[in-house]
Amino acid sequence: MLAKRIIPCLDIKDGRVVKGINFLSLKDAGDPVEMAKLYSDLGADELVFLDITATVERRDTLSSLVKKISKNISIPFTVGGGIRSVDDASVVINSGADKVSVNSAAVLRPALIDEIANRFGSQCAVLAVDVKRNEDLPSGYEVVIAGGRKRMGLDALSWIKEAENRGAGEILLTSMDHDGTKNGFAVDLNLKISSNIDIPLIASGGAGKVEHFYDVFTSGGADAALAASVFHFHEIDIMELKRYLKKMNVAVRI
Repeated sequence: MLAKRIIPCLDIKDGRVVKGINFLSLKDAGDPVEMAKLYSDLGADELVFLDITATVERRDTLSSLVKKISKNISIPFTVGGGIRSVDDASVVINSGADKVSVNSAAVLRPALIDEIANRFGSQCAVLAVDVKRNEDLPSGYEVVIAGGRKRMGLDALSWIKEAENRGAGEILLTSMDHDGTKNGFAVDLNLKISSNIDIPLIASGGAGKVEHFYDVFTSGGADAALAASVFHFHEIDIMELKRYLKKMNVAVRI
């Protein structure tokens, strides 16, 4: 059995780590380089860096910051935000990222997934999908972009399956309805997606206590779980979380 991965997320705005609720009411959480190094030292399996306003502000991801972080960590590192082309992806990978995450740009131009997968391999191509509940769509969930600001009328499951066919190697699935609430991951959503794809699924949105990670791993079919504020504000210790999961017979790396 493959070990389940615990992944802290650094949401970056103006060069600082921030966190809010449903992507709003952002507050400062710290220096990204210091936090990245700390998470690498504390036993995180991977790290995700999302420049959360790059797309809205139509600017490039902070490649200089990516370089600084990559020099200070020893775990796989995914970078997203503002990546609109293969050239953008190349800059990020050349700055030290192991994988690139695309979201809004891929929804607007799906061929971007093919291009990144063809250039760098599917293992480097992560599709981030932000969704909100919409009972009018077949899966019950709608894709949203621009940090959740824009509904696309696109069914979440059909989009994720298309992305897999185009070469995406991993899905980072965020429930906007759960994000920042600390009420638990969207287990039913994750199960619906994970049971219909053959690539790894990272669950995101809603972590509040260690039991929530157990739930999404055992009942949601997630291969990894991503969280931010519970790690940033020291509400959950990564190694304590892993020891809890191991005690509950969930395979993790310790």
